[in-house]
Amino acid sequence: MTRTVYVNGEYLPETEAKVSIFDRGFLMADGVYEVTSVLDGKLIDFDGHAVRLQRSLDELEMQSPISKEDLLEVHRELVRLNGVEEGMIYLQITRGAPDDRDFVFPDPETTAPTIVLFTQNKPGLADNPAAKKGMKVISIEDIRWGRRDIKTVQLLYPSMGKMMAKKAGADDAWMIQDGFVTEGTSNNAYIVKGNKIITRAKSNDILHGITRAAVLRFAEEAQMEVEERNFTIDEAREADEAFITSASTFVMPVVEIDGAKLGDGVPGRVAPRLREIYLDESRKAAI
Repeated sequence: MTRTVYVNGEYLPETEAKVSIFDRGFLMADGVYEVTSVLDGKLIDFDGHAVRLQRSLDELEMQSPISKEDLLEVHRELVRLNGVEEGMIYLQITRGAPDDRDFVFPDPETTAPTIVLFTQNKPGLADNPAAKKGMKVISIEDIRWGRRDIKTVQLLYPSMGKMMAKKAGADDAWMIQDGFVTEGTSNNAYIVKGNKIITRAKSNDILHGITRAAVLRFAEEAQMEVEERNFTIDEAREADEAFITSASTFVMPVVEIDGAKLGDGVPGRVAPRLREIYLDESRKAAI
């Protein structure tokens, strides 16, 4: 079925959607994005994604072409038009399409931002079988630019990291900087030692995950101990458990790092419980 997408104020069949070849998102990766999950036909953590979107725009001195209220209505309309019960909505805003290619930012008075949204229908997202068996990761050097807290469309290296993992027979890669884990290619990374959940603290080095914030809040409400600090890849390999969080995976156990099994090589106690809590609480708060 042909999807209906949203481009610069219009709902269009995906086959008719067009963006200029001079768009700076295409030429310069000059854009930001967000991905919001849909469960039971409702939006998960929309407010958090909207706030982070505005932060990313502000950090790049980019104007928003749409209000938060209108953005919510676009999300809901796309869910309705495409009949999405479980899946994601991808949103991208770029600095727009000036008359020609130039490194200098175009005048915002004459060049409007480009905004694009589309849905991805993913039945079974909440009941993903991978959550029951866990995933395998490898470690790779983190060579991305220094502002990973801005959710930009500069995704070439994360894409390469996923391909490195695939070639190694793994599911994803954790990136390493100065011996410490920063994050996964498209997710935040955690280890569990004893009863303590350990994850890198927020900074310019990692994306400030919306799912991360919710999961850490739920963990503390469930009387789980959380420590935000750097941890090494060697420490990760010796952990009792590990997991990732993201809008598309929620909470996903990690059972192997660089070929070393964690614990018994199957999901432990903490990650599955956090996934259960996250899904339950998120469904209650969905809009």
